[in-house]
Amino acid sequence: MELPGIALAVQMFVFLYASVAGYPNGKVREACTSMVPCHGSSPQLSPEHTITVNGTEFKPGDSIEVHLSGPDFEGFFIQARDAEHLASPAVGSFVLADRRRSQLLTCGRTKNSAVSHTSKAKKKDIKVYWIAPGDAPKHVQFLATVVKKYRIFWVKIPGPIVSQPEVLSPTPPLHATSEAMSTSHSVSYISKPFSASGCGITKFCIRNPTNCDPGSASCFFLSFQQEEGSVFIEMSGPSEGYLAFAFSHDRWMGGDDAYLCVNEDHHVYVSTARLKERSHPLLDSENALEDVSWRLADGVLQCSFRRSIHLPAYTGRFNLGTSYYIFLADGEASEGGLIYKHRGQPLVTDGLCDVTGLPQDIGGSRAPRLIKAHGALMFVAWITTVSIGVIVARFFKPVWSRSFLFGKELWFQVHRMLMLTTVMLTSISFVLPFVYRGGWSHQAGFHPYLGCAVMALTIFQPLMAGFRPSHHAPRRQLFNWFHWGTGTTARILAVVTMFLGMDLPALDLPDPWDTYAMIGFVAWHVGTDVLLEIHSYCLIRKVEVIEDDRVQILQSLTSAEAEGHLFKQIVLTIYVCGNIIFLVAFLIAINQI
Repeated sequence: MELPGIALAVQMFVFLYASVAGYPNGKVREACTSMVPCHGSSPQLSPEHTITVNGTEFKPGDSIEVHLSGPDFEGFFIQARDAEHLASPAVGSFVLADRRRSQLLTCGRTKNSAVSHTSKAKKKDIKVYWIAPGDAPKHVQFLATVVKKYRIFWVKIPGPIVSQPEVLSPTPPLHATSEAMSTSHSVSYISKPFSASGCGITKFCIRNPTNCDPGSASCFFLSFQQEEGSVFIEMSGPSEGYLAFAFSHDRWMGGDDAYLCVNEDHHVYVSTARLKERSHPLLDSENALEDVSWRLADGVLQCSFRRSIHLPAYTGRFNLGTSYYIFLADGEASEGGLIYKHRGQPLVTDGLCDVTGLPQDIGGSRAPRLIKAHGALMFVAWITTVSIGVIVARFFKPVWSRSFLFGKELWFQVHRMLMLTTVMLTSISFVLPFVYRGGWSHQAGFHPYLGCAVMALTIFQPLMAGFRPSHHAPRRQLFNWFHWGTGTTARILAVVTMFLGMDLPALDLPDPWDTYAMIGFVAWHVGTDVLLEIHSYCLIRKVEVIEDDRVQILQSLTSAEAEGHLFKQIVLTIYVCGNIIFLVAFLIAINQI
């Protein structure tokens, strides 16, 4: 009894699947007016496909066979329009001849007024039937958009004109060809690398690294030069996939005006797009760019184009007479022109920029200043102050036991000062990412969770130390173990957190050298600890109590202590110098990104 229900469900699933598969980009209906695919590139100029019909006259209710044929193509879009007003809505309705390869679409208020493909399977011809409506115009022309592959397509290929009886056929209009050409601009080839001459004088330039030569294989370059009512834009950088820049009202992706230069099979196409949060760019079906040129040589991608300062007719395009943050990114692209997530953190200008204002020659940063400060403070705290403070407390009690500072033993005062500095630096650093993000970051994996655990242990450790029992109290031994365990756990978690944080996009240090450097530091610290432990063990063995000669024991103890103190001080000096060198190298690396 349940089989009919199951069969019905299967049929519904197949029907829905076929409908979804027929819209691989989900935007077929959006092309009802312009007939331009939302593929982000300009259409070709010389059609390879033709439209034929089986008659030249029609009366309301007549059926006319429409045949589209030519070299292999993947997609198509057919409409009939008023031949004297090609910008008007579609006219009449269609009937399918092959439901496997074609499907009906409704454009505007006219049901079944367009025909499109059902899949990307290659085809050489398509046949459909057009039904003339009762209110048909005197002359009707068939138009077709044909997609050979994703980036190669023709828009509004003009077909035959059919007319009602006793009406003279009009002169074949040029609207279809001219409209198709208006969406496509001539593309030329750049003969040589861009030049930075004029930057800060006649051009607004962004370069990374600062003051780099656009002709080099490591320079990202973006320039804007105002010319009357338009801006000429040049963009280049080391990429064989794509380069992109965007104007933004803030430092976050979303609602931005983007421009992409994408390499597809050694041919570069330039497109405008809109950025919606962290999703894939929404490529525009109509291109507002002129004088497009490109060059791809020696791993450097270059493109240039012109756009008007004001583009009121194009939704999503910002007016250039205003200040914006500017993003510059690069990444990989597939053979079909599909772009992937940008490689690393995009370059972002330090402040708002007006590219039509006074020319400037500026740089940018691939890591926000607050995130740089966060990383720097955490490294100072957990690479320098904590490490030195632990070694002083562990091995320098006997060395500085007779030296006092403000009424307390020197080793204790140094240890306490370093640990309180760690608490202060960690607390300041902990707040900075929240200030930058305006809340919790959901893109940073386990790093923020471990960071919160480290912060909690960092606060708990000095609070516990404030309730430290006296030396001879029964609970002193228990306190020592808790104090050591909490501190050791915090240090281990801090190192793990730093390992995870170094590879986050917001602070993408040079890989894999950042990981090697952290491994080197851990080995450096563990090696120093092991060396001092071995030395302490050897010192104890050297001054073992010899019951037969107590004078010799005292002499040996005094001599061994003097030698041990000197060795420890030398080791501490070398250790501190090594930590400072590592810290300086890290701060330099942070400043370069």
